[in-house]
Amino acid sequence: MLLSRTLALSSAAVVALGIAMPPSQASAPAAPIRAQPAAPTTAATAAPTVGDDRRAPNLRVRVVKRGLDIPWDITFLPNNAMLYTQRSRLSIRYRGSGGGDHVVRFSRSGMWSSGETGLMSILAARNFRRTRHFFTCHGANSPRPSGHDIRVVMWRLKPNNRRAVRVKPLVRGLPATSGRHGGCRLRFGPEGALYVGTGDAAQSNNPQSLRSGGGKVLRVSPKTGRGWPTNRWNNAQKPMKRRIYTYGHRNVQGLALRPGSGMWSVEHGPSTNDEVNRLRRGGNYGWDPDPGYDESVPMTDFSLPGKQIGARWKSGPTPATSGAEWLRGDRWGVWQGTLAVACLEGSELRIMKFRNGKFIRQWIPNSLQGNYGRLRTPVQGPGNALYITTANGVGNDKILKVTPRR
Repeated sequence: MLLSRTLALSSAAVVALGIAMPPSQASAPAAPIRAQPAAPTTAATAAPTVGDDRRAPNLRVRVVKRGLDIPWDITFLPNNAMLYTQRSRLSIRYRGSGGGDHVVRFSRSGMWSSGETGLMSILAARNFRRTRHFFTCHGANSPRPSGHDIRVVMWRLKPNNRRAVRVKPLVRGLPATSGRHGGCRLRFGPEGALYVGTGDAAQSNNPQSLRSGGGKVLRVSPKTGRGWPTNRWNNAQKPMKRRIYTYGHRNVQGLALRPGSGMWSVEHGPSTNDEVNRLRRGGNYGWDPDPGYDESVPMTDFSLPGKQIGARWKSGPTPATSGAEWLRGDRWGVWQGTLAVACLEGSELRIMKFRNGKFIRQWIPNSLQGNYGRLRTPVQGPGNALYITTANGVGNDKILKVTPRR
Protein backbone atom coordinates (compact mmCIF):
# COMPACT_ATOMS: atom_id res chain seq x y z
CA MET A 1 0.00 0.00 0.00
CA LEU A 2 1.28 3.46 -0.90
CA LEU A 3 2.92 5.46 1.86
CA SER A 4 1.90 9.08 1.23
CA ARG A 5 2.85 12.36 2.80
CA THR A 6 -0.54 13.70 3.87
CA LEU A 7 -0.82 17.45 4.28
CA ALA A 8 -3.32 18.57 6.91
CA LEU A 9 -4.56 22.06 7.74
CA SER A 10 -2.66 23.93 10.44
CA SER A 11 -4.30 27.08 11.75
CA ALA A 12 -1.00 28.19 13.29
CA ALA A 13 0.73 27.85 9.96
CA VAL A 14 -1.99 29.85 8.25
CA VAL A 15 -1.66 32.68 10.76
CA ALA A 16 2.11 32.67 10.54
CA LEU A 17 2.14 32.66 6.78
CA GLY A 18 -0.54 35.30 6.65
CA ILE A 19 1.71 37.84 8.37
CA ALA A 20 4.98 36.85 6.71
CA MET A 21 5.87 38.93 3.68
CA PRO A 22 8.26 37.50 1.05
CA PRO A 23 11.41 39.59 0.60
CA SER A 24 11.86 41.59 -2.56
CA GLN A 25 14.08 40.05 -5.17
CA ALA A 26 17.47 41.69 -5.52
CA SER A 27 16.52 43.10 -8.90
CA ALA A 28 13.40 44.84 -7.62
CA PRO A 29 13.77 48.41 -6.33
CA ALA A 30 12.90 49.03 -2.71
CA ALA A 31 9.30 50.00 -2.17
CA PRO A 32 7.10 50.36 0.88
CA ILE A 33 4.99 47.30 1.66
CA ARG A 34 1.33 48.09 1.32
CA ALA A 35 -0.87 47.66 4.34
CA GLN A 36 -3.23 44.71 4.14
CA PRO A 37 -6.77 44.69 5.47
CA ALA A 38 -8.01 41.38 6.76
CA ALA A 39 -8.42 39.00 3.83
CA PRO A 40 -11.53 36.90 3.35
CA THR A 41 -11.01 33.32 4.47
CA THR A 42 -11.10 31.70 1.04
CA ALA A 43 -7.81 29.80 0.97
CA ALA A 44 -6.08 27.19 3.06
CA THR A 45 -2.32 26.89 3.49
CA ALA A 46 -1.35 23.33 4.27
CA ALA A 47 1.40 22.31 6.69
CA PRO A 48 2.96 18.89 6.02
CA THR A 49 2.62 15.88 8.25
CA VAL A 50 3.67 12.31 7.51
CA GLY A 51 1.27 9.40 7.62
CA ASP A 52 -0.01 6.26 5.96
CA ASP A 53 -3.36 6.84 4.27
CA ARG A 54 -4.69 3.40 3.40
CA ARG A 55 -7.40 4.87 1.19
CA ALA A 56 -4.91 6.45 -1.21
CA PRO A 57 -4.31 4.44 -4.39
CA ASN A 58 -1.03 2.61 -4.86
CA LEU A 59 0.54 3.99 -8.03
CA ARG A 60 2.44 2.46 -10.91
CA VAL A 61 4.79 4.91 -12.67
CA ARG A 62 6.23 3.98 -16.06
CA VAL A 63 8.53 6.04 -18.31
CA VAL A 64 7.05 6.12 -21.84
CA LYS A 65 9.59 8.52 -23.42
CA ARG A 66 13.13 9.59 -22.45
CA GLY A 67 15.73 12.01 -23.78
CA LEU A 68 13.47 15.05 -24.04
CA ASP A 69 14.16 18.72 -23.31
CA ILE A 70 11.39 20.54 -21.39
CA PRO A 71 8.28 18.81 -22.79
CA TRP A 72 5.87 21.59 -21.86
CA ASP A 73 2.44 20.20 -22.73
CA ILE A 74 0.58 17.18 -24.13
CA THR A 75 -2.67 16.85 -26.05
CA PHE A 76 -4.39 13.60 -27.03
CA LEU A 77 -6.00 12.95 -30.41
CA PRO A 78 -9.12 10.89 -31.20
CA ASN A 79 -6.95 7.89 -32.21
CA ASN A 80 -5.31 7.94 -28.72
CA ALA A 81 -2.04 9.31 -30.12
CA MET A 82 -0.46 12.33 -28.44
CA LEU A 83 1.14 15.52 -29.64
CA TYR A 84 3.61 17.16 -27.29
CA THR A 85 5.87 20.21 -27.36
CA GLN A 86 9.47 20.85 -26.33
CA ARG A 87 9.79 24.44 -25.23
CA SER A 88 13.32 25.56 -26.11
CA ARG A 89 13.73 23.24 -29.09
CA LEU A 90 10.57 24.72 -30.65
CA SER A 91 9.60 21.13 -31.36
CA ILE A 92 6.36 19.19 -31.76
CA ARG A 93 6.43 15.40 -31.64
CA TYR A 94 3.77 12.79 -32.42
CA ARG A 95 3.57 9.61 -30.37
CA GLY A 96 1.25 6.91 -31.68
CA SER A 97 -0.88 4.70 -29.47
CA GLY A 98 1.50 1.82 -30.28
CA GLY A 99 4.55 3.75 -29.06
CA GLY A 100 6.08 5.02 -32.32
CA ASP A 101 7.42 8.53 -31.85
CA HIS A 102 8.55 11.05 -34.47
CA VAL A 103 9.11 14.75 -35.11
CA VAL A 104 6.30 16.77 -36.70
CA ARG A 105 7.80 19.11 -39.30
CA PHE A 106 6.48 22.68 -39.49
CA SER A 107 7.74 26.18 -40.24
CA ARG A 108 9.43 27.83 -37.26
CA SER A 109 9.69 31.12 -39.11
CA GLY A 110 9.19 34.00 -36.68
CA MET A 111 9.18 31.78 -33.57
CA TRP A 112 11.24 32.90 -30.57
CA SER A 113 12.57 31.13 -27.49
CA SER A 114 14.24 32.61 -24.42
CA GLY A 115 14.19 31.67 -20.74
CA GLU A 116 10.71 30.54 -19.71
CA THR A 117 9.23 31.27 -23.13
CA GLY A 118 9.30 29.13 -26.29
CA LEU A 119 6.88 26.59 -27.72
CA MET A 120 4.63 26.00 -24.75
CA SER A 121 1.04 24.80 -24.65
CA ILE A 122 -0.59 22.57 -27.28
CA LEU A 123 -4.26 21.60 -27.56
CA ALA A 124 -6.18 19.58 -30.15
CA ALA A 125 -9.36 21.21 -31.48
CA ARG A 126 -12.61 19.65 -30.32
CA ASN A 127 -13.46 19.00 -33.96
CA PHE A 128 -9.98 17.59 -34.71
CA ARG A 129 -11.40 14.43 -36.30
CA ARG A 130 -12.96 16.59 -39.04
CA THR A 131 -10.55 19.54 -39.30
CA ARG A 132 -7.24 18.14 -37.96
CA HIS A 133 -6.73 21.52 -36.27
CA PHE A 134 -4.69 22.07 -33.12
CA PHE A 135 -3.50 25.16 -31.26
CA THR A 136 -0.17 26.25 -29.80
CA CYS A 137 0.96 29.13 -27.61
CA HIS A 138 4.52 30.25 -28.33
CA GLY A 139 7.00 33.13 -28.36
CA ALA A 140 7.38 35.13 -31.58
CA ASN A 141 9.41 37.94 -33.08
CA SER A 142 7.30 41.08 -33.47
CA PRO A 143 7.49 44.83 -34.12
CA ARG A 144 6.67 45.54 -30.46
CA PRO A 145 9.25 47.68 -28.60
CA SER A 146 10.61 44.54 -26.91
CA GLY A 147 10.96 42.84 -30.30
CA HIS A 148 8.89 39.89 -29.13
CA ASP A 149 5.39 38.83 -28.20
CA ILE A 150 3.50 35.64 -27.37
CA ARG A 151 0.87 34.23 -29.72
CA VAL A 152 -1.85 31.63 -29.96
CA VAL A 153 -1.80 29.98 -33.39
CA MET A 154 -4.05 27.47 -35.18
CA TRP A 155 -2.37 24.65 -37.14
CA ARG A 156 -3.48 21.72 -39.30
CA LEU A 157 -1.86 18.30 -38.93
CA LYS A 158 -1.40 16.50 -42.22
CA PRO A 159 -2.99 13.01 -42.57
CA ASN A 160 0.43 11.33 -42.38
CA ASN A 161 0.95 12.93 -38.93
CA ARG A 162 4.45 14.02 -39.96
CA ARG A 163 3.85 17.61 -40.99
CA ALA A 164 1.77 20.56 -39.76
CA VAL A 165 0.90 23.78 -41.58
CA ARG A 166 0.09 27.12 -39.99
CA VAL A 167 -3.56 28.08 -40.53
CA LYS A 168 -3.69 31.49 -38.80
CA PRO A 169 -2.84 33.35 -35.60
CA LEU A 170 -5.77 33.68 -33.19
CA VAL A 171 -4.21 35.99 -30.59
CA ARG A 172 -1.15 38.21 -31.05
CA GLY A 173 0.45 40.87 -28.89
CA LEU A 174 0.65 39.08 -25.54
CA PRO A 175 3.57 40.80 -23.79
CA ALA A 176 7.08 39.34 -23.70
CA THR A 177 10.36 40.82 -22.49
CA SER A 178 13.32 38.60 -21.53
CA GLY A 179 11.18 35.46 -21.68
CA ARG A 180 10.35 35.59 -17.97
CA HIS A 181 6.72 34.88 -17.02
CA GLY A 182 5.54 33.75 -20.43
CA GLY A 183 2.49 31.75 -19.32
CA CYS A 184 0.94 30.15 -21.45
CA ARG A 185 -1.65 27.39 -20.95
CA LEU A 186 -4.48 26.53 -23.36
CA ARG A 187 -7.61 24.63 -22.32
CA PHE A 188 -11.25 24.41 -23.42
CA GLY A 189 -14.10 25.55 -21.21
CA PRO A 190 -17.51 23.90 -20.85
CA GLU A 191 -19.08 26.30 -23.37
CA GLY A 192 -16.51 25.49 -26.06
CA ALA A 193 -14.44 28.66 -25.59
CA LEU A 194 -10.65 28.56 -25.67
CA TYR A 195 -9.10 29.76 -22.40
CA VAL A 196 -5.57 31.21 -22.47
CA GLY A 197 -3.59 31.62 -19.25
CA THR A 198 -0.86 34.26 -19.59
CA GLY A 199 2.09 35.61 -17.62
CA ASP A 200 2.75 39.26 -16.77
CA ALA A 201 6.14 39.30 -18.59
CA ALA A 202 7.61 40.65 -15.31
CA GLN A 203 6.18 44.09 -16.11
CA SER A 204 4.49 45.87 -13.23
CA ASN A 205 1.53 47.45 -15.04
CA ASN A 206 0.34 44.41 -17.01
CA PRO A 207 -1.68 42.43 -14.44
CA GLN A 208 -4.09 45.26 -13.55
CA SER A 209 -4.23 46.89 -16.99
CA LEU A 210 -7.27 45.96 -19.08
CA ARG A 211 -5.35 47.09 -22.16
CA SER A 212 -2.78 44.34 -21.77
CA GLY A 213 -3.14 40.59 -22.31
CA GLY A 214 -0.43 39.90 -19.70
CA GLY A 215 -1.27 38.50 -16.26
CA LYS A 216 -4.70 37.36 -17.46
CA VAL A 217 -6.89 34.45 -18.35
CA LEU A 218 -8.38 35.18 -21.76
CA ARG A 219 -11.54 33.55 -23.13
CA VAL A 220 -11.75 33.55 -26.92
CA SER A 221 -13.45 31.89 -29.85
CA PRO A 222 -11.34 28.93 -31.08
CA LYS A 223 -12.41 29.82 -34.63
CA THR A 224 -11.52 33.51 -34.73
CA GLY A 225 -9.58 34.43 -31.55
CA ARG A 226 -12.12 37.15 -30.80
CA GLY A 227 -13.44 37.70 -27.30
CA TRP A 228 -16.14 35.24 -26.24
CA PRO A 229 -19.60 36.87 -26.54
CA THR A 230 -20.39 36.67 -22.82
CA ASN A 231 -17.08 38.10 -21.58
CA ARG A 232 -17.53 41.02 -19.19
CA TRP A 233 -15.93 43.59 -21.52
CA ASN A 234 -17.07 42.13 -24.83
CA ASN A 235 -18.31 45.56 -25.99
CA ALA A 236 -15.00 47.33 -25.25
CA GLN A 237 -13.24 49.27 -27.99
CA LYS A 238 -9.92 47.44 -27.63
CA PRO A 239 -9.83 43.84 -28.96
CA MET A 240 -7.57 42.63 -26.12
CA LYS A 241 -9.93 43.96 -23.46
CA ARG A 242 -12.80 42.09 -25.12
CA ARG A 243 -10.83 38.85 -24.64
CA ILE A 244 -10.23 39.23 -20.89
CA TYR A 245 -11.97 36.73 -18.63
CA THR A 246 -10.00 37.38 -15.41
CA TYR A 247 -7.08 39.66 -14.49
CA GLY A 248 -4.61 40.40 -11.71
CA HIS A 249 -2.55 37.23 -12.23
CA ARG A 250 1.24 36.87 -11.96
CA ASN A 251 2.15 33.86 -14.11
CA VAL A 252 -0.62 31.40 -14.95
CA GLN A 253 0.94 27.95 -15.41
CA GLY A 254 -2.11 25.69 -15.23
CA LEU A 255 -5.75 25.72 -16.33
CA ALA A 256 -8.06 22.86 -15.42
CA LEU A 257 -11.78 22.49 -16.10
CA ARG A 258 -13.69 20.98 -13.18
CA PRO A 259 -16.98 19.41 -14.31
CA GLY A 260 -19.84 21.44 -12.88
CA SER A 261 -17.49 24.02 -11.37
CA GLY A 262 -15.96 25.92 -14.28
CA MET A 263 -12.32 26.73 -14.94
CA TRP A 264 -9.62 26.80 -12.27
CA SER A 265 -6.11 28.25 -12.58
CA VAL A 266 -2.73 27.50 -11.00
CA GLU A 267 -0.08 30.19 -10.83
CA HIS A 268 3.37 31.00 -9.48
CA GLY A 269 3.90 33.29 -6.52
CA PRO A 270 7.24 35.13 -6.08
CA SER A 271 8.86 33.20 -3.19
CA THR A 272 5.68 32.29 -1.31
CA ASN A 273 2.04 31.61 -2.00
CA ASP A 274 1.67 29.84 -5.28
CA GLU A 275 -2.08 29.74 -5.84
CA VAL A 276 -4.99 27.62 -7.01
CA ASN A 277 -7.87 29.87 -8.05
CA ARG A 278 -11.46 29.29 -9.03
CA LEU A 279 -12.08 31.66 -11.92
CA ARG A 280 -15.04 34.02 -12.09
CA ARG A 281 -15.92 36.14 -15.11
CA GLY A 282 -14.42 39.62 -14.76
CA GLY A 283 -12.67 38.77 -11.49
CA ASN A 284 -9.56 40.57 -10.20
CA TYR A 285 -7.14 38.16 -8.48
CA GLY A 286 -5.12 40.95 -6.91
CA TRP A 287 -1.52 40.80 -8.21
CA ASP A 288 -0.20 44.37 -8.54
CA PRO A 289 3.62 44.76 -8.26
CA ASP A 290 3.52 48.38 -9.50
CA PRO A 291 5.68 50.48 -9.18
CA GLY A 292 9.02 48.95 -10.04
CA TYR A 293 7.90 45.32 -10.13
CA ASP A 294 7.90 45.08 -6.33
CA GLU A 295 7.57 41.37 -5.57
CA SER A 296 7.22 41.88 -1.82
CA VAL A 297 3.52 42.72 -2.26
CA PRO A 298 0.92 40.00 -1.59
CA MET A 299 -0.20 37.71 -4.39
CA THR A 300 -3.76 38.84 -3.65
CA ASP A 301 -3.65 42.46 -2.54
CA PHE A 302 -6.94 43.24 -0.82
CA SER A 303 -5.92 46.91 -0.37
CA LEU A 304 -6.49 47.60 -4.08
CA PRO A 305 -9.60 49.52 -5.17
CA GLY A 306 -12.63 47.35 -5.86
CA LYS A 307 -13.05 43.68 -5.00
CA GLN A 308 -10.29 41.09 -5.22
CA ILE A 309 -10.85 37.33 -5.25
CA GLY A 310 -8.76 35.27 -2.84
CA ALA A 311 -7.11 31.96 -3.68
CA ARG A 312 -8.78 28.62 -2.94
CA TRP A 313 -5.38 27.27 -1.93
CA LYS A 314 -2.00 28.91 -1.36
CA SER A 315 1.27 27.21 -0.72
CA GLY A 316 3.25 29.14 1.85
CA PRO A 317 6.89 28.62 0.70
CA THR A 318 6.74 28.00 -3.03
CA PRO A 319 6.88 24.51 -4.55
CA ALA A 320 6.51 26.27 -7.96
CA THR A 321 3.16 24.81 -8.99
CA SER A 322 2.71 24.28 -12.72
CA GLY A 323 0.12 22.36 -14.76
CA ALA A 324 -2.97 20.75 -13.25
CA GLU A 325 -5.69 18.23 -14.07
CA TRP A 326 -8.90 17.17 -12.33
CA LEU A 327 -8.75 13.38 -11.97
CA ARG A 328 -11.71 11.45 -13.33
CA GLY A 329 -12.53 7.75 -13.37
CA ASP A 330 -13.46 5.17 -10.73
CA ARG A 331 -9.98 3.64 -10.87
CA TRP A 332 -8.64 6.63 -8.91
CA GLY A 333 -10.74 5.73 -5.84
CA VAL A 334 -10.72 8.50 -3.22
CA TRP A 335 -8.68 10.63 -5.62
CA GLN A 336 -11.48 10.75 -8.19
CA GLY A 337 -12.50 14.40 -8.47
CA THR A 338 -9.27 15.72 -6.92
CA LEU A 339 -6.88 18.21 -8.54
CA ALA A 340 -3.47 16.81 -9.54
CA VAL A 341 -0.93 19.66 -9.50
CA ALA A 342 2.64 19.26 -10.81
CA CYS A 343 5.38 21.12 -8.94
CA LEU A 344 8.69 22.27 -10.41
CA GLU A 345 10.81 23.34 -7.45
CA GLY A 346 9.08 20.81 -5.20
CA SER A 347 9.74 17.97 -7.71
CA GLU A 348 6.46 16.41 -6.69
CA LEU A 349 2.82 15.83 -7.58
CA ARG A 350 0.24 17.19 -5.16
CA ILE A 351 -3.24 15.70 -5.06
CA MET A 352 -5.66 18.33 -3.70
CA LYS A 353 -9.18 17.71 -2.51
CA PHE A 354 -11.75 20.51 -2.63
CA ARG A 355 -15.37 20.38 -1.47
CA ASN A 356 -17.86 23.10 -2.43
CA GLY A 357 -14.91 25.15 -3.64
CA LYS A 358 -13.03 24.88 -0.33
CA PHE A 359 -9.71 23.16 0.16
CA ILE A 360 -9.99 20.05 2.36
CA ARG A 361 -6.65 18.22 2.25
CA GLN A 362 -3.83 17.06 -0.01
CA TRP A 363 -1.54 14.11 -0.59
CA ILE A 364 1.98 13.84 -2.03
CA PRO A 365 2.55 10.27 -3.28
CA ASN A 366 6.07 9.04 -2.48
CA SER A 367 6.47 7.54 -5.94
CA LEU A 368 6.20 11.04 -7.46
CA GLN A 369 8.15 12.97 -4.85
CA GLY A 370 11.74 13.66 -5.86
CA ASN A 371 12.19 10.59 -8.08
CA TYR A 372 11.90 12.29 -11.49
CA GLY A 373 13.02 15.85 -10.81
CA ARG A 374 10.88 18.85 -11.70
CA LEU A 375 7.33 18.03 -12.84
CA ARG A 376 5.68 20.31 -15.39
CA THR A 377 2.32 19.11 -16.76
CA PRO A 378 -0.20 16.38 -15.88
CA VAL A 379 -2.75 15.39 -18.55
CA GLN A 380 -5.24 12.52 -18.45
CA GLY A 381 -5.20 10.31 -21.51
CA PRO A 382 -6.75 7.06 -22.74
CA GLY A 383 -8.21 4.91 -19.96
CA ASN A 384 -7.96 7.90 -17.60
CA ALA A 385 -4.25 7.25 -17.09
CA LEU A 386 -2.31 10.33 -16.00
CA TYR A 387 0.63 11.40 -18.17
CA ILE A 388 3.17 13.77 -16.60
CA THR A 389 6.02 15.70 -18.25
CA THR A 390 9.23 16.58 -16.42
CA ALA A 391 11.19 19.85 -16.72
CA ASN A 392 14.87 19.16 -16.05
CA GLY A 393 16.26 20.18 -19.46
CA VAL A 394 19.34 19.26 -21.55
CA GLY A 395 17.91 15.98 -22.80
CA ASN A 396 17.16 14.76 -19.29
CA ASP A 397 13.38 14.89 -19.47
CA LYS A 398 10.70 12.22 -19.65
CA ILE A 399 7.02 11.60 -20.12
CA LEU A 400 5.61 9.42 -17.34
CA LYS A 401 2.48 7.28 -17.36
CA VAL A 402 0.84 7.01 -13.93
CA THR A 403 -1.93 4.52 -13.15
CA PRO A 404 -3.44 3.19 -9.93
CA ARG A 405 -2.52 -0.42 -9.25
CA ARG A 406 -5.52 -2.71 -9.07
